[in-house]
Amino acid sequence: MRMRALCHRNILIYTYNDYELQRQSKAVLPIFTTLTHPAMRYKIILYQKMMNIARVHLSALGVNKMKLIIQIPCYNEAETLEIALNDLPHHIDGIDEIEYLIINDGSDDDTERIALEWGVHYVVHFKRNLGLAKGFLAGIDLALRNGADIIVNTDADNQYSGADIEKLVQPILEKKADIVIGERPIDEIEEFSWVKKKLQRLGSWVVRAASKTDIPDAPSGFRAYSKKAAMRVNVHNEYTYTLETIVQAGRNKMAITSVPVHTNPELRKSRLMNSMGGYIKKSVLTILRAVLMYKPMKIFTLISTVFILFGTAIGVRFLVFFFSGDGSGHTQSLILAAMMIIIGFQTLVTGMQADIISANRKLLEDIQFRVKKLELGLLDAEGEMRQDEKEHGHKKE
Repeated sequence: MRMRALCHRNILIYTYNDYELQRQSKAVLPIFTTLTHPAMRYKIILYQKMMNIARVHLSALGVNKMKLIIQIPCYNEAETLEIALNDLPHHIDGIDEIEYLIINDGSDDDTERIALEWGVHYVVHFKRNLGLAKGFLAGIDLALRNGADIIVNTDADNQYSGADIEKLVQPILEKKADIVIGERPIDEIEEFSWVKKKLQRLGSWVVRAASKTDIPDAPSGFRAYSKKAAMRVNVHNEYTYTLETIVQAGRNKMAITSVPVHTNPELRKSRLMNSMGGYIKKSVLTILRAVLMYKPMKIFTLISTVFILFGTAIGVRFLVFFFSGDGSGHTQSLILAAMMIIIGFQTLVTGMQADIISANRKLLEDIQFRVKKLELGLLDAEGEMRQDEKEHGHKKE
């Protein structure tokens, strides 16, 4: 992996080369800028591991600092970003340290310059627009690598009130939830049309049914994640992370809740919803794909049941004509019945295969979770949780 040294006023900047993350550390760049790129890479990796181990040992000494990183995905947000940043809190009871992170998703305006001048701590830089989901995951990864205990995601258009971040993190601080979603007052938002309000309600109901959760505002991007929840986040679509992550959390039995939040007057139109039809289509496909990934057997069984019942009904109809002496003219019904039943059983077999793949996916997600723990210094070389981290977790519980 090739390294590029980027340092601006002690701001840590991470760059993406297509889908490859290139990481630099502000603490080692001034020291190792004269070294060759491969040498820098190994020194930076060593530094990051040392910092993670240091955090764990500090926890063993009773220094249990709680760190919050607030991330903001940005795409050409030069007009509204500073307003959103100024609205963010600088102190929250129960939080010892607050840092700020933006994801510059291929902006071609002054978004990044404004963020740097304002004083954000971290910048993820995409050379081209990769979409909201990719930016969200990149921010989560960077926040975890820099010691975040809680990660809050908000919007750059100042849609959400920064004062409500304290309400978002409270259930996590109290160990009541790992994911907290901000519930907007949908019916009171003047910028939402009647149709959009009803579709928001309908979409949230579908997500609740698919995820078996009670989240009233599924499309809300205003949310908080604990470290444990953030390490388990996986997003497979490129459209948005909001719906899929709720389905994933619900199916994985994660503690998820919501709190009521306020919204600010609209500063710009939503870029996620270019048209009502397109938004509905993408949202339905996202939910369906998420459910198929985590509960494929249930979906394929329902589909196969429809074909089998339809084929059986046609077959019974043929038998009625056959035993009444009029079966010669209904041979095509027998063929159609056989086809429907065969398709039904093939669909059922496909569901079984998908269920096996889903089980393997869960194993891979567990492996990924343990690898992330190793990267963050939460496991020892044998893969067991460090004793000081156990004590740290026990004290927090």
